[in-house]
Amino acid sequence: MSNNYFSFKQFTVWQSDCALKVCTDACLFGAWVAAHVKDDAPTNVLDIGTGTGLLSLLFAQKIPAAKIDAVEIDAAAAAQASSNALATGWNIKVHNSAIENFSGTRYQHIISNPPFFSNDLKSDDALRNTAMHSTTLTLASLFTCVDTLLDKGGSFSVLVPYARATELEKLAAQFGLTIFKKALVQQTPAHDPFRAMYILSSAVTSPDAVEQIIIKENEQYTAGFAAYLKDYYLFL
Repeated sequence: MSNNYFSFKQFTVWQSDCALKVCTDACLFGAWVAAHVKDDAPTNVLDIGTGTGLLSLLFAQKIPAAKIDAVEIDAAAAAQASSNALATGWNIKVHNSAIENFSGTRYQHIISNPPFFSNDLKSDDALRNTAMHSTTLTLASLFTCVDTLLDKGGSFSVLVPYARATELEKLAAQFGLTIFKKALVQQTPAHDPFRAMYILSSAVTSPDAVEQIIIKENEQYTAGFAAYLKDYYLFL
């Protein structure tokens, strides 16, 4: 059973009312994105499907001047994310809404850890299915929303299962977004990649080389993983 909370160096994520709990790949994704966009210091940020508020909190710690709108379709999760955000004093506002119905301004950066799975076996938990399966928000729908809400010259970061990387890259090209940064994540050196992380841009034409991040080797966090999470994890 998951703990009701997860403590970081500068904030705590309470998660009892959220279908999906804090997980390692989401922590890595948020820290990775924040590290790579902090020099651009986007001040107007949107988090689509915020859940516990984790990505917004990771982002806000690294870029405290950012104003973040976090959108969450589930009312209980939105309330808990709002409580998590309020405890920090950072400029995060949580909106209980489907992203298709959300009418915000245009954003310099949009971040999302969207529902992952399309044809995979579902559980009996309806809220968990909404959070994990793209029945309420497909990747194509997500890109349509991003196209409406992303500022000209802005960037969009997204985390997907490695098996859906090709699908995501085709959608990015259809919507005029190029790959600024891409990282493939492995559990250990012996495992194949299981996640793909992207920062997409409407302005960049020459992408960086693909980064490889291995989470653990010999049952210890790798130096590459620790470099991204050391400002967040309590024992790094």
